[in-house]
Amino acid sequence: MSETFVLITGAWHGGWAWRPVAEHLRAAGHRVLTPTLPGLHDGDDPTRYHLADVVDAVVDLVEREDLRDVTLVGHSWGGYVITGAAPRLSGRLRKVVYWSAFVPAAGRSLYDEVPPQYQELFTQLAQASGTNSVAMPFEVWQAAFMNDAPEEVQRAVHALMVPQPFQYFTETVEPLDPAALGVPVAYVLSSEDVALPPGEYGWDRFAGRLGVTPLAAPGSHEACFTEPAGLAEALLKA
Repeated sequence: MSETFVLITGAWHGGWAWRPVAEHLRAAGHRVLTPTLPGLHDGDDPTRYHLADVVDAVVDLVEREDLRDVTLVGHSWGGYVITGAAPRLSGRLRKVVYWSAFVPAAGRSLYDEVPPQYQELFTQLAQASGTNSVAMPFEVWQAAFMNDAPEEVQRAVHALMVPQPFQYFTETVEPLDPAALGVPVAYVLSSEDVALPPGEYGWDRFAGRLGVTPLAAPGSHEACFTEPAGLAEALLKA
């Protein structure tokens, strides 16, 4: 049966990041939308938008296109976006899927959920940027985010990324109540994902906030590039 997927990227990315996964989903007969969110288009002013604007953009897209029976997927920071959007779209959703994503808790921003070394790095980069934005350093990206790819691929993808508005990391959304939402919720976790270090700050804590068991997928935090077929299969199974 054909499904409609709306795929929401993580920080620093545009809809282009989903193309390898989208191709696999479309080949299986599904409709796929991969929006680039406000503040993350090439040339956008990082100071112009707030997290609420990004949530509004996703809601507007689904309503404007009159999408129904939607599987809404969020990656990494995109977990904040889909958490904000899902309750407003519940009548149009088939499923909500978090892939290696943050699951917001009450009053806690993404900044509150990352290790102290990331907090310090993000703060320093935002203060030095002049635009309150965070540009991901290549060395951090290489070691922790796309650790399963050759250096030339790492550099090619890194060169496409744009600075992330810092306020997207420090603002909050209301947590998701899966029971009240009335829509199935799932969590997919990439097996080699060390963008958050295992342990106290690891990804595995987030599925518990949803009351679900995570479904394993192959690859790193950037499996959308390195393991797109396996990730597409996991999203279909979730």
